[in-house]
Amino acid sequence: MKTSTARAIQCSAALAAAGLLLTACGSSGGSGSGQSAQAAPVSFKGRGPISYVAGKDTTGTVQTIINRWNKAHPKEKVTFIQLPTDADSQRQQMIQNAETKSDAYTVLATDVVWTSEFAAHQWIEPLPANQFPLGKMLQPVVETGKYRGKLYAVPASSNGGLLFYRTDLLKKAGVTRPPTTWAQMTADCAKVKKLPEAKNMSCYAGQFQKYEGLTVNFAEAVNSAGGQIVDATGKPDVDTPQAKKGLDFLVHSFKDKTIPKEAITYQEEDGRQAFQAGKLIFLNNWPYVYSLAQKSGIKGKFAVAPLPGLNGPGASSLGGSNLALSSFAKNKATALDFMKFFTSEESATYFLKNASLAPPYADLYDSASLDKQYPYLPDLKQSITKAVPRPRVVQYGDVTAAIQNEVYAALTGKKSSAQALKDLQGDLQKLTAQ
Repeated sequence: MKTSTARAIQCSAALAAAGLLLTACGSSGGSGSGQSAQAAPVSFKGRGPISYVAGKDTTGTVQTIINRWNKAHPKEKVTFIQLPTDADSQRQQMIQNAETKSDAYTVLATDVVWTSEFAAHQWIEPLPANQFPLGKMLQPVVETGKYRGKLYAVPASSNGGLLFYRTDLLKKAGVTRPPTTWAQMTADCAKVKKLPEAKNMSCYAGQFQKYEGLTVNFAEAVNSAGGQIVDATGKPDVDTPQAKKGLDFLVHSFKDKTIPKEAITYQEEDGRQAFQAGKLIFLNNWPYVYSLAQKSGIKGKFAVAPLPGLNGPGASSLGGSNLALSSFAKNKATALDFMKFFTSEESATYFLKNASLAPPYADLYDSASLDKQYPYLPDLKQSITKAVPRPRVVQYGDVTAAIQNEVYAALTGKKSSAQALKDLQGDLQKLTAQ
């Protein structure tokens, strides 16, 4: 999900420890202005109407929260601007708005991997960390909002990948537990597909269209096979046997039709709809699927488990949505108060109960009443706390584009896994050398 830019300052030790690519410290090409992050004092002044800008709300819950705010603040109303559903388009429109220094966008719902890029370009403002209850939030989630030690974005929701599966069909096929490895999942599929009601079903899908979802799914496959995209020092490390095993899993799954061929066009919603329509036995997706699937024809016929991996439970990519404040916005005092309201524990509870969005607040995962209503919460908490961040780099757009190009070439048979990873290693090394 990103393009990018600048370098100027030195990486903080915290960023290096987080496994950032080395170019997070340096200049880069891309679409941005190349400005460095000089932390000018922010004046949170001005009250009046503002906008909240996010991807299309497929849950139907965001406007309800905004209506609550608007009813209590009639002179400081928030207008909800909905962007396309895919993260790449959202990011591009936010960048275009920032590069023209437009005040049309006030509060931005940003992907957790955009913070470094947006902060380095001074497209978003540093925020007063002491005015948000960050200590009550899961720390890996809080870290996604920081750049060079300062808070630039506040967690609104988190996200961890989960395996949705058809409990009714697995039970009828004699499978009593969800798979923990890819081999078990394939074997379970073979048993289920012998059932008359599973005759036309496919085994498994994730998100494989050439967009940010492909980067997420590739990262999960590599991490779940014991590999990594960057090493502990931030250097690219994808031309390895472990990474090849991860990519091979996806490539071979397309070849043997474990993954249906149409899944090469799947984004999140395509997979969800296929799962709800009874076309898939297993689905890798975010927790928002739970609430919608419970309202569909498969209600009571599915459950959730951790992602499988090569030799045991796999590793999710860390997802989620943060709120950031546009540097070019007006009425920043109103914006700051709205950000506190929208990211409050009360709002997070509402989004959990009504849209099954993963909350950033730790205690919500330990609530007995919520666990009874959402039995997947323990698995989700584990998925988030053990999730592997995508490379948090200033030039993220270039990095993710390189990943998508090479992985897509492997999935569509234009390159072998080995060649795609070799070429990707070269691409990432060039990017980190800029």
